[in-house]
Amino acid sequence: MSLAQPSRRHVVAAVAGAGGLAALAACGGGSSSSAGSAGGSAAGAGAAGTVLTPLSDVPVGSSVSAKDSAGKPLLVSQPSAGKVVAFSAICTHQGCTVAPAGAKFQCPCHGSMYDAATGAVLQGPAPKPLTQVPVHVASGNVVTG
Repeated sequence: MSLAQPSRRHVVAAVAGAGGLAALAACGGGSSSSAGSAGGSAAGAGAAGTVLTPLSDVPVGSSVSAKDSAGKPLLVSQPSAGKVVAFSAICTHQGCTVAPAGAKFQCPCHGSMYDAATGAVLQGPAPKPLTQVPVHVASGNVVTG
């Protein structure tokens, strides 16, 4: 018994349709209770509205590890009281998982260091900053989107 293969046009239409729905969902009216969504990319951010961690678990001036709804590792920081930012925890050098280290993030593989407030490279060999993930605070939690 043979199954019909979808045409390229059907696959492109399905992917574009799914992406369009995700884009519309991400454009919903969000809270402005945080300044963590400027710049960066939402690549790998998971579904908008995913709770990453309680805000009370993120010390001011420091950061914690978290995972998005797809299980991808993230880093959540609170540079100042009530301001939260998040970044992909994947090192831009060779893809190792970066860990929180106070006001910095540190890659255990080759020693790259990143600023926990901006994701900027502080020490190489990482060639680029970490990818920022949009987040905000809702009901005392750090949430994607």
